[in-house]
Amino acid sequence: MNNTRVYKMSFASVYPYYIKKAEKKGRTKDEVDEIIFWLTGYDKQTLQQQIDEKTDFETFFAQAPQLNPNVSKITGVICGYRVEEIEDELMQKIRYLDKLVDELAKGKVMDKILRK
Repeated sequence: MNNTRVYKMSFASVYPYYIKKAEKKGRTKDEVDEIIFWLTGYDKQTLQQQIDEKTDFETFFAQAPQLNPNVSKITGVICGYRVEEIEDELMQKIRYLDKLVDELAKGKVMDKILRK
């Protein structure tokens, strides 16, 4: 599978869709941000910087301060693939984010989403 197109998509172009998906189900932008902070180690300022610079997904994850050590606890199916079985490391990180936002939109409690 050629994932180059996904890698080169700007995070800023997808971010509003994450928020829209969550808000449609009664969740908030702050909750989406909290998920991103937890997963990547970004904070409010550094996340905004990535958005302002229209960073692509490849760079977004390459520059992430620290991937959360509990990412291995993220399991399940997203876009027809089991996230824990995705071999391409970058695609797996992107799908982790998709999965967490999906769980938020489905009404899961934040402590469970953040694998606490």
